[in-house]
Amino acid sequence: MPRETDPLVVAKIVGDVLDPFAKSVTLKVSYNGRDVNNGWEFKPSQVERQPRVEVGGGDLQTFYTLLMVDPDAPSPSDPNLREYLHWLVTDIPGTTAVNFGQEVSCYECPKPRMGIHRFVFVLFQQLGRQTVYAPGWRQNFNTKEFAELYNLGSPVAAVYFNCQRESGSGGRRISN
Repeated sequence: MPRETDPLVVAKIVGDVLDPFAKSVTLKVSYNGRDVNNGWEFKPSQVERQPRVEVGGGDLQTFYTLLMVDPDAPSPSDPNLREYLHWLVTDIPGTTAVNFGQEVSCYECPKPRMGIHRFVFVLFQQLGRQTVYAPGWRQNFNTKEFAELYNLGSPVAAVYFNCQRESGSGGRRISN
């Protein structure tokens, strides 16, 4: 049996947050000039301010929704608040940056207290402009249900990073 190499599958982002999908749009996320790549580690002090996010896509007439969630809240060993919504931006025109969209849930910086948390950026293509609205809560948010509610379909891109307390050390251990 071949070993899975997709980092979103290996880290159980696919499963815990998303169903399997095919990436079809570029998504570039960076904090203070440092790109977010799957599985890279950031400290809370490095992610205090909202990141720069660039969205690919074909044209300005196609709109996207970006969300950022923590599937490990409040702790990876007991994620009873899974998922926690940290950020939601809608109506982002293709080929632009997230600041051209509508921030409907303001950026809340990651502050994990226990364990190593995965923070996931997910990009969806919208059916049209002004078709996605803010949820009434942040904890126990569900990306799959949110996508279904607003007819967003499968994600078009996703990327995640790991984060732990400022004084924490070591990396996430992936169990099979």
